[in-house]
Amino acid sequence: MSRKHFGTDGIRGIANEKLTPELAIALGQAAGRYVIARGLTPRVCVGRDTRRSGPMLGAALSAGFCSVGVDVVAVGVVPTGLISFAASRGDYGLGAVISASHNPAPDNGIKLLAATGRKLPDEDEVEIEGLMDEPPADRPTGAEIGLLESSRDSVDDYLAFLETLVPEGLSGLRVAVDGSNGAAHELGPQILRRLGAEVLTMGVDPDGANINEDCGATRPEAIQRFTVETGAQVGIAFDGDADRAVFSDEKGRLINGDRTIAAWAAHWHADPPVVVGTVMSNGGFAKYMESQGIRVERAPVGDKYVAQRIEATGAKIGGEQSGHLIFPTHAPTGDGLITALEFLRVLKRAGKAASLATDAYESWPQSLVNVRLGSTEGWREAPRVAEALAEADRKLGDRGRVVVRASGTQPVVRVMVEADAYALRDEVSESIVGALIAERDGNVYSRTDLTHSLGE
Repeated sequence: MSRKHFGTDGIRGIANEKLTPELAIALGQAAGRYVIARGLTPRVCVGRDTRRSGPMLGAALSAGFCSVGVDVVAVGVVPTGLISFAASRGDYGLGAVISASHNPAPDNGIKLLAATGRKLPDEDEVEIEGLMDEPPADRPTGAEIGLLESSRDSVDDYLAFLETLVPEGLSGLRVAVDGSNGAAHELGPQILRRLGAEVLTMGVDPDGANINEDCGATRPEAIQRFTVETGAQVGIAFDGDADRAVFSDEKGRLINGDRTIAAWAAHWHADPPVVVGTVMSNGGFAKYMESQGIRVERAPVGDKYVAQRIEATGAKIGGEQSGHLIFPTHAPTGDGLITALEFLRVLKRAGKAASLATDAYESWPQSLVNVRLGSTEGWREAPRVAEALAEADRKLGDRGRVVVRASGTQPVVRVMVEADAYALRDEVSESIVGALIAERDGNVYSRTDLTHSLGE
């Protein structure tokens, strides 16, 4: 399916340059016509993060919806999970989130959620894109124009729902929170305090330009330091739109998505005994889950693929190393606040330190090398590359894995190698990278040791 505007997570770009108010109006009109044509409720809830461009794009998107006869409820600055919650439980045809998630402040984005709370399927986004190129033929007038109103009613409903997830409460827990100066800067600490936790905060003073700036889930070293400095028992870092969360133990060590899944599944004795990870999930995590009688199903990278595998397997948890986790009994998409509460509930019930999750297993050495090529077309069939990949499989056997794939947005091939020993990992990685460079006149774009990181 050809996609002109939509990427893997809605439409993104530098606000007022690529993502303009004009584009937002056109998207609102097209999505509104889609709602009407499908016979959905002609009403949309819209939320945003803290970027300076958010109100501008929100006004334009809302104007587009209203101009074709669709009502809009503007919720203001809220996590993505709240819009998913509102869309699935309120009388709405769609939800819309204005955010570029973990991207820097000049960027922004718009993603659309179905009335189920899930992200729209690719084919529906393509349909909406087609409508963007066709101006509305008939414009409503008078009382038929959509009504724009502001309401925070769904915030109270969402917080009340979150409170039910931890019936034990969180009294006695001292929690450090990094709000990333983003969408969870207010509600993240608020729900924890309502549940009785002592909360210490950073990244909760957004100014429109400091979202994700040296803070948040993509800069976990900030919460790791803050947790130790404040003497907290556990730290939580959200990203810009709060659809993910990662943690620090009391010693300042990172607890990524793999370890969060492992702690949750081992505590609750996952039933069915399966969890969903991705092709990037660490082998040490998979071995640990196996020792607990739990199978790890691997999905391609991307939350929508994780959601598909969860649905297919009946798993009660799944996600990525980045902290983007899905708990399908609570929500159909990633929600960092739900992730935080589920992890804290495990700690509370177990009466154990957060370092339990860090010490549960040893991560296998894992690395990612991005190789920039002139073109990624046909890279896998190049003789030396094909030979290096085959040799890698022979050398690793059951001692590791190789995942090599082309980027969907850059002329880059990503080489992930994992092994049970650093020397073996590096030997295999260098062989594949060397073959790519020699065969396709490439160069190393970046190297990352993923062993104790967030993955991709």
